[in-house]
Amino acid sequence: MLKPPHIPVLFVSFPFYSSFPKGVSNVFVLGNKLFTVTENNVLRSIIMSVLPPVRKDRIIGQLPKCFSKGAALNTEDEFHNKVKTACQQQRTGTVGFKISKVIVVGDLAVGKTCLINRFCKDVFDKNYKATIGVDFEMERFEVLGVPFSLQLWDTAGQERFKCIASTYYRGAQAVIIVFDLTDVASLEHTRQWLEDAMKENDPTSVLLFLVGTKKDLSSPAQYTLIEQDAIKLADQMKAEYWAVSALSGENVREFFFRVASLTFEANVLAELEKSGSRRIGEVVQINSNSNNLYATSKKKQPNCCQ
Repeated sequence: MLKPPHIPVLFVSFPFYSSFPKGVSNVFVLGNKLFTVTENNVLRSIIMSVLPPVRKDRIIGQLPKCFSKGAALNTEDEFHNKVKTACQQQRTGTVGFKISKVIVVGDLAVGKTCLINRFCKDVFDKNYKATIGVDFEMERFEVLGVPFSLQLWDTAGQERFKCIASTYYRGAQAVIIVFDLTDVASLEHTRQWLEDAMKENDPTSVLLFLVGTKKDLSSPAQYTLIEQDAIKLADQMKAEYWAVSALSGENVREFFFRVASLTFEANVLAELEKSGSRRIGEVVQINSNSNNLYATSKKKQPNCCQ
C-alpha cells in the first residue's frame, strides 16, 4: 500500500506551491507546508483540492495577439495544432495541471512590482517599497481548458540584492526584462540583466520578453524614439516587445495573457516531443530541472536532494 505524502517538516511564507533554488529537488510547497514528492495519486488529489478555482477573467481560449509583429516570438493567430489536440485529451484527465516559472528582472524603480501588482491584484501603489531579494506571486489560468499556473518571481533591482535574487533565476521558462520608457539608460541596462539571467538558464528553452513600463509618462515624441530602439534590441535578443502602463493598466492584462499562452504552448510542445502523449492513471511529479509539475509513469523514481 502506498504511503501518503511526507507532511509538514518546514513552514514557509510562499503561497500555494513553488520551486526551490539550486540544490533542492523532489520537494514542493503547498499552502505553508513543505511536502516531499511520493508516487501517490493521493498527492494529486491533495493539490487539486486546495487550489482555488480559476477566475473567469483568467480563461484563455484563443492565442492572444502580439504587441508588435516587428518584435514578436510568434506571429501566428492560433495555438499550434499539436497543442490544441493535446489539450482536448487533457480535458478528459489524461494530464495533470502545469506550472511555469517566470522571473521579472530590471533596474531599480522601473516598475517591476507595480506591473505584477496591477495584473495580480488590480492595484497601483505609488508609495510602494523597493523589493528586497525576491517577492513571489502565483497566477492561475485555464488555457484551452487545461489548468495552468505562472510563478511570477519579482526580483530586486538594487545592486546589493543582486546575489540574493540571482539564486532564484534558475529553471525559468520565461524571463521578463523590464525597462522604463522615460529612461533610456534602463533600456541599455537590459542587456546586462539578460546576460545575468541566462547564466542560470538554457537560452534555447527560455522565452524572452522586453517590456517598457510607464507608457503614461512618456511623451509621444519620446515614446516613438525609445520604442524604435527597444524593438531593435528585442530583435537582437530574440525577445518579444511590449509597452505597458501599470498606472492606467494599459496592455497589462494582454501582456500577461500573452506570457501565459506562449509559455503554456512551449511547455506542452516540449512534453509532446520528449515523452509523447500521457496516459490515464499517471501521477504528478516535480521535474527539478524545468520546475514543472507533470504526469509521469508509475516507475520508481529517486527521492533525494541533489
